[in-house]
Amino acid sequence: MNKSPNPVELSFELASLRCTDLTPLVYQRLFDERPETQAMFRSQGGDLVKGSMLALTIGAILDLAAERRGQFRLIACELASHDAYGTSRQLFIAFFAVIRDTLRDLLGDEWSIEIAQAWDTLLTDIDALTGTTA
Repeated sequence: MNKSPNPVELSFELASLRCTDLTPLVYQRLFDERPETQAMFRSQGGDLVKGSMLALTIGAILDLAAERRGQFRLIACELASHDAYGTSRQLFIAFFAVIRDTLRDLLGDEWSIEIAQAWDTLLTDIDALTGTTA
């Protein structure tokens, strides 16, 4: 495997060596940290919705952390969509930290200072993009 020079992308690459599907880990952490979110997925198709939401989110994260070709704009669009569902902006933004924390736990000792700093920058960029402070 050629390791990515982008620390955020590298965190996903390293995680993929340990786990073929982040979906159950990410959503278990979300439900543990934010139990009120569990009810939000009961009426929306369950695992299929969770998997597709996470895949789209990861695509937007990778674009925002790297080339910014436009896929990152999905974050602002989904923020508006989640506003319509009644999801608080703080909860929407918290999902990105849940993804980071899940990766950090999976990577263990391979979670480097560079990866941590890149994720901190990314979360700051998401706050700026959405006009939200998490």
